[in-house]
Amino acid sequence: MLPMVETDEEWDAVVPEKTVMRVGAEDLCARLGLAGAPLSRFPDGSQPVYAVGDELVLKLFPAAAAQDGVAEGRVLSHLHGLLPVPTPKAHDFGPYESGWQYVLMSRLPGQNLAHAWDRMARADHERLVADVGETLAVLHALDPAPLADVLGPGDWGAFLDHRRAAAVEQQRGHGLPSAWLDQIPDFLTSVALPHDPQPALLHTEVMRQHFLVDADSRQLTGLLDFEPAMIGHRAYDFVGVGLFVTRGDPHLMARLTTAYGHAFEPDELLASTLPHVYSNPPWYLRELDAPAEGTLTAPAEAWFGTA
Repeated sequence: MLPMVETDEEWDAVVPEKTVMRVGAEDLCARLGLAGAPLSRFPDGSQPVYAVGDELVLKLFPAAAAQDGVAEGRVLSHLHGLLPVPTPKAHDFGPYESGWQYVLMSRLPGQNLAHAWDRMARADHERLVADVGETLAVLHALDPAPLADVLGPGDWGAFLDHRRAAAVEQQRGHGLPSAWLDQIPDFLTSVALPHDPQPALLHTEVMRQHFLVDADSRQLTGLLDFEPAMIGHRAYDFVGVGLFVTRGDPHLMARLTTAYGHAFEPDELLASTLPHVYSNPPWYLRELDAPAEGTLTAPAEAWFGTA
């Protein structure tokens, strides 16, 4: 019921098309014994995701992202009940047709933390980032070995070398000014990152957008979106922490890292940021407080420093 999607052009033509996607989602629900269940597509997210009634969520992955669907199903099955913050329970996952994968999971209560953040008091922010720190500490302490067959990159050192070698061109493509680009090679050379770290299960996109919160109790009620999960060095998860959770607030970063039990050096986190798969420093420079010029140590301190 859904067409093959393997290219960017096919993705742009099919995934946003509500009618085509709904027909496929309804057919898949029928195959899963949920025929006639109310379907409502969520507006956010890169993948098509549907509320199925009040208690379930159906997430679809086209062939171009099929491995992400496999990864999310396995990670959710592995994590259920293990973290201080709830994660969705994977009820079913597997292949559909035309290369598509699906994950049928429980729907968690609460609203998107990014949407609720500005309506909360400072004390709520401080408590919530501490909860994020505690959750990451538990996540990173878990044995990732049962997921090694579905999560990359396998050789963290080789992955790191490849990403660092491509960092200048990656950021040039995002429009980073040459005054910053010219510093990247020497900066990355000056910061030693472990090539063979103690392996940790990484979310890789630790953002307010991926947490749910109860509007009344101000308690975290969910951590979502594990399809980009990896196994690697735990500092890699703190890229998202500094940029999208604490957002350059040194007091919140201090609160979070205290709860986590370890604080990373700002230069180490910027050296993890520049080659990060999803890194976009020009956007960070526009959105977060950082000097418009100077050495790379300046944005490192502005985004990842503690106080």
